[in-house]
Amino acid sequence: LTQRCPLAKGLVSIAALVNSAEETPQPVSTHIKGTIPSWINGSFLRNGPGKFEFGKDKYSHWFDGMAMMHRFYVKDGDVTYNSSFLRSDSYTKNSEKDRIVVSEFGTIAMPDPCKNIFARFFSRFKLPQATDNASVNFVKYKGDYFVSTETNYMRRVDPDSLETKEKVDWTQYVAVNSATAHPHYGRDGATYNMGNSYGKSGFFYNIVRVPPQETEGDGAKEDVADLYGAKVICSIPASEPRRPSYFHSFVMSENYIVFIEQPIKLDMLKAMLYQVQGKSFNKIMTWDPKCDTIFHLVNRHTGECSAVRYRGEPMFTLHQINAYEEGGCLVMDMCCGDDGAVIGDFTLENLRRGGEELDKFYNSMCRNLPRRYVIPLTVDEDTPMDQNLVNLSLCTATAKKTGPGELLQYGGLEFPQINYAENNGRPYRYVYACGFGHVFSDSLLKMDVRTKELKAWRHHGLFPSEPVFVPAPNATEEDDGVVMSVIINPKEDKSTFLLVLDAKTFTELGRAEVPVNIPYGTHGVTYNTQRGITGN
Repeated sequence: LTQRCPLAKGLVSIAALVNSAEETPQPVSTHIKGTIPSWINGSFLRNGPGKFEFGKDKYSHWFDGMAMMHRFYVKDGDVTYNSSFLRSDSYTKNSEKDRIVVSEFGTIAMPDPCKNIFARFFSRFKLPQATDNASVNFVKYKGDYFVSTETNYMRRVDPDSLETKEKVDWTQYVAVNSATAHPHYGRDGATYNMGNSYGKSGFFYNIVRVPPQETEGDGAKEDVADLYGAKVICSIPASEPRRPSYFHSFVMSENYIVFIEQPIKLDMLKAMLYQVQGKSFNKIMTWDPKCDTIFHLVNRHTGECSAVRYRGEPMFTLHQINAYEEGGCLVMDMCCGDDGAVIGDFTLENLRRGGEELDKFYNSMCRNLPRRYVIPLTVDEDTPMDQNLVNLSLCTATAKKTGPGELLQYGGLEFPQINYAENNGRPYRYVYACGFGHVFSDSLLKMDVRTKELKAWRHHGLFPSEPVFVPAPNATEEDDGVVMSVIINPKEDKSTFLLVLDAKTFTELGRAEVPVNIPYGTHGVTYNTQRGITGN
């Protein structure tokens, strides 16, 4: 895939997108150009790294930056903006010491220089403290909003004021050591997520179900986080207990959950050695293309894991687009690449390169493209060997091959979103995503998965965040609504704006220009009192 993508030359510097920013705790007005539809009434929330140093200590990886929450409040065609750093324990401790004291994904905290040499030496042998720097996504459980990362900690937040509330530890509710920042939401109000666990019995990938919020008749809800009732419905043993797979998200349809065990491996023995050697977590992750990709199929209602193991060629995926059942098969669409080593490449040193060095870095990266996997659901002892079990007309080889050609001109496709409330787990037609003609996304895309028609919003030197679809009131078609994204221009000071596109035509309706600088971020959600959360 890398060889087929156009080689970049003369890329715009993105160093300004990964510099520390100042928070804007009080809402400020924006300048509107065009028209923001008056029916949009609610908030666009975004999360991401926003502070990259404390004192003389600097973070090494983009994922390590302290979480900064952003809110665009839209009402009656006007927009205000405010932001706040998450007051996590990590942020507070680092601020108090004016140095990095809590390790992150790509940066390990150095021993306290005030300790004597023996204390500093023995501190190497302590297990690192898990961070609560929840910089990945906004999520929702039982009516409460949280910011989340990939450890066992989340932070409850007020989605209006962005006030940081209590820290929530998954281990106090279910037997998992971590959880993803990309849960799925069932139509019954339940939330599903995945986390891992390890101990004497081995390493397991666990599917967790958090029940719906209680109704008002069950009593007034207290102003505290509530994950009570959370339950592990299925535990999947790792195929290699000493080298389990890294995962960022998972697949869910109306009746199934699929865990994808991919060839990005975590070396558990190296984890202890690297702590002693003063190396960070990302160093224990390796891409092993000799391993197959294994698809574990689980009935989401019973928690029963299929005895059938579906195997595919080695591939790498972070984000799934959608999945649905049709004709005795499960159709899964996801953004895939052929080299999982890319995660470790997003160091701040690489992102702050310029000129030919930036071109060289970008051209060396694997590009992700949408890929469809179809697995038959009725496989048993009587199923014939070496026979094609997929007979869906929409999954012909021709259909698979016609899509990516034009996408390659946009550097592939990632950060996918759909009309989640109506089409998650069901047949669908449209996906909205980012194109990656640069190290960071430099275009917004809309793809018709039936016809493979592609529409794009792209302007040189502008970098959009993940698009979020917001349905129009009384919508009658899947793409009735708008697509929202935060756009940043690294060349100009205070040139960020919230972009609103007509989802059907993919043309600009309006923008809200923000009078402050905002760092680049990826995931966002929208919410209002009627519709709840949009985006995952």
